[in-house]
Amino acid sequence: MTNKAKTVTQKEQKELKVKDVRKTAKQVRPHAVDKEKMKLKESLRSCEEKYNDMHDKYLRLSAEFDNYRKRTLKEKTEMIKTASEDLLIRIIPFMDDLERGMKVVNQAKELDGLKEGMNIIYSRFRDFLQQNGIKEIEAMHQEFNMDLHEAVTKIAAQDDQLKGKIVDVIEKGYLLHDKVIRYPKVVIGE
Repeated sequence: MTNKAKTVTQKEQKELKVKDVRKTAKQVRPHAVDKEKMKLKESLRSCEEKYNDMHDKYLRLSAEFDNYRKRTLKEKTEMIKTASEDLLIRIIPFMDDLERGMKVVNQAKELDGLKEGMNIIYSRFRDFLQQNGIKEIEAMHQEFNMDLHEAVTKIAAQDDQLKGKIVDVIEKGYLLHDKVIRYPKVVIGE
């Protein structure tokens, strides 16, 4: 009987093993599927993070490029405005000479034609400078401003109201699009 009991037991053990394997197979399959799903979800999350990073980088790069484009456009515009600065600075002394000549001509009595010609030349030249963005800096009887004026000397003011103000302009100053290209040389009353 012992042999028989052993044999039955071995048979039963085999059946039990088969049942255990079937149970384990049923349990393993859903578990393997869950692992696969988890891997896919992690992969999807990873791809979404990479996409978000790339999209963020794209937006930042796009904004940076737009700022660069605006900045360079502004710099180009500024360069175009002041490109002729050197030429115009060299022309300004001619304006001074014309003004001096006009003073002499205006004092002459018999030179009406010459006066008219000088006035025409002067007005055309002044218009040319204005068209190119040059404006004269008003200085006479203005408060002295170190940012706009260059003081040559100080003299005693004839009137108390002229103290600290400009009483004479030796050489006119000019602005090119709100940038001082030549400071007026002035005399200040004290």
